[in-house]
Amino acid sequence: MLAHEDTIKLIENAQKGDDDSKATLITSNLPLIKSIVKRYKNAQIDYEDLMQLGCMGLVKAINNFDASYGVKFSTYAVPMIAGEIKRFIRDDGAVKVSRALKTLSTKLHAYMDDYLQLNGHSPSIEHLAEYFEVDRQEIIFAMDSNKYPVSLYEKYDDESGQCVMDKLPSEDDSDELIDKILLKKLLEELPEREKTVIILRYYRDKTQSEIASVLGVSQVQVSRIETKVLNMMRRHLA
Repeated sequence: MLAHEDTIKLIENAQKGDDDSKATLITSNLPLIKSIVKRYKNAQIDYEDLMQLGCMGLVKAINNFDASYGVKFSTYAVPMIAGEIKRFIRDDGAVKVSRALKTLSTKLHAYMDDYLQLNGHSPSIEHLAEYFEVDRQEIIFAMDSNKYPVSLYEKYDDESGQCVMDKLPSEDDSDELIDKILLKKLLEELPEREKTVIILRYYRDKTQSEIASVLGVSQVQVSRIETKVLNMMRRHLA
């Protein structure tokens, strides 16, 4: 790996049109690209194509990086590389969903709509798993099978504030690093009130009622803010 000062100098030269500097940066960052590509080895895309997409993301990072950002280039490059791969997978529709999962998804959403109308709130994952007699993890996958990807930040339980990622083991520490970097970047860009809601809800395990008391707003307002932010995060993390 290049020293930080050498990396900055090469980036400056590459941004001025020096192809040799750009090639050196790509070569030195291949281990980083490979660590990110590992996440998508089951995405039905050839490894060479994934590497090419990762390199395209890295080149975008090189072209747009500014030393005044105050972060290491590798930290800045991670979401750019992952984003390039995710956009391709999303737009190309490479993820295939089984017919059984699609059928379960249709039944789930119909049942959830009826349940909401009758009870005034959505059923829990546990309730759905018991009703349909399937594992909770299968319920989660089925609920998002008509979207890509299954969001790691999908709320798993209303009261605990747990996400899907809290229930799924990570096989590679690089996966967790990438998700944390992406999430941190999104959180930093949120307005103060939205950021407070998410931090209290998902990092402090506060209920919507408790957050409403802290902010001096209604629980309905907290729910709307939470839903708005989660939808935004899903779009960016997809």
